[in-house]
Amino acid sequence: MQKLIITGKRELKGKISISGSKNASLPILAACVFSNKAKIKNIPLVKDIFTMIELLEFIGLKIKIFKKQNSLEIINNERKINTLAPYRLVKTMRAGVLVLGSLLTKYGKAKVSLPGGCAIGTRPVDLHLFALKKLGAKIKIKNGYIIAEAKKGLKGAVIKFPSISVGATENAILAAFNAKGKTIIKNCAVEPEIKELIIFLKKLGANITLSGRTITIIENLQKVSEINHDIMFDRIEAGTYIIASALIGKKVLIDKINPKILKKELEILKKVGVKIKKNRSSLLILENKKFKKINIVTKPYPGFPTDLQAQLMVLLTQADGVSKIKEEIFENRFMHVPELKRMGAKIKIKNKTAYIEGPTNLTGAEVMATDLRASVSLVLAGLVAENRTLINRIYHLDRGYEALENKLNACNVKIKRI
Repeated sequence: MQKLIITGKRELKGKISISGSKNASLPILAACVFSNKAKIKNIPLVKDIFTMIELLEFIGLKIKIFKKQNSLEIINNERKINTLAPYRLVKTMRAGVLVLGSLLTKYGKAKVSLPGGCAIGTRPVDLHLFALKKLGAKIKIKNGYIIAEAKKGLKGAVIKFPSISVGATENAILAAFNAKGKTIIKNCAVEPEIKELIIFLKKLGANITLSGRTITIIENLQKVSEINHDIMFDRIEAGTYIIASALIGKKVLIDKINPKILKKELEILKKVGVKIKKNRSSLLILENKKFKKINIVTKPYPGFPTDLQAQLMVLLTQADGVSKIKEEIFENRFMHVPELKRMGAKIKIKNKTAYIEGPTNLTGAEVMATDLRASVSLVLAGLVAENRTLINRIYHLDRGYEALENKLNACNVKIKRI
């Protein structure tokens, strides 16, 4: 099993280019079931993307990968389409369940394994199924699979989610793409990645509008068969490298981004004391060794993202005083805390809230990654810690961070895969 060795206390300097968004790419790849031919650019070459490609190929799509250009060409010639998403391809990646909506609305049936992914909470698919049932799907769960049918096609409906869910919103949008009539989705997620999916579907001929937390989709019989699309930047990767730069950076340029999309993240980081200069498509992170405590709560967009909670926690181990992070999205997203404590962090958990005492001198240790964002928080801790840190189970990291070692090593960091 592969591991990472990090030599801490090295000064980060130079430029880090941010990859395309994994979380925007996955629902867009699921939507490629609708097109005859799609060229997708700025795709991050990470494990979750390759898993989704394998799933789409299993379904019957033809896919060419152009690794040097970070692009894909996807063709659906409607021959030998398989409306099954097997366990082996969905077990490691929750986004595999998104083909449920696109297969069901296009082909009237789908059999999709109940999903896996990070063990950060129960994250049931109840809301996904709730939306599909509203659109007229007949659904049953059998032998670990969701079996869905809509023999006469899906019909537009009003869907009001009892709570906000990114994945369920994406599945509802995909299912409504081909549904007859008009669909109104209320209390939906409005993450930038959702907006990106809407832009993509509009290129395919969809009639979609977003107002507040309501999405309206009107049946459009004029479908576009061939499209090109550039994936937006990965805002979580950007946030991760901004925090890395704050921890050990001298002068680091984070480029290929849109700072406007990072409004809440930058607001919080500036309150902590991170020195940031904004440009049109980049950020310059300047050296600062003094950080302030802060109290935050993770919330759906435009709130502070749960996917940056673990990384921010590492920064707060270096802040003056006791900071608080309340996790409101997932009930089991503090699994990195015991590993950070092995490195000397002073953190207590009580009632969904982490209390982080700082500043603390972290020291290198052997630690274990428990999920995608937890694994990168251990990388950040290793960068700021004294001596050497060894991180086990880094396959989690490979699911969502493209060329992490290369990007950091190019900026004077010492990080090695063994």
